[in-house]
Amino acid sequence: MKITNIMTVVLSLSMAYAAGNPKEGKAVYDQHCKSCHGATGVANPKIAKMMNVEIKNLASPEVQRMSDADLEKIVTQGKGKMPAVRTVSGKSVGDVVAYIRTLKK
Repeated sequence: MKITNIMTVVLSLSMAYAAGNPKEGKAVYDQHCKSCHGATGVANPKIAKMMNVEIKNLASPEVQRMSDADLEKIVTQGKGKMPAVRTVSGKSVGDVVAYIRTLKK
């Protein structure tokens, strides 16, 4: 019984850590993502036109359905014309994902 309780606590703590901190994520997002993805997750049309690319609305159901792991992979490895965001790493990646989740419509 004690082992089950301990495992439950450990699992809960690890999930809380993995979820990230949206407040800290907003600060990272504002510094590293906002110029292309906009303040509310809606793409900056000038950047999209300049790069000749469609930038997904981060609040859209399509993006919000993606797993945290998928979003983290896009941040760290890039996707399509979006390069990896090398200035965002470690815990900050999870924080950015947690912030993106707050943009949900």
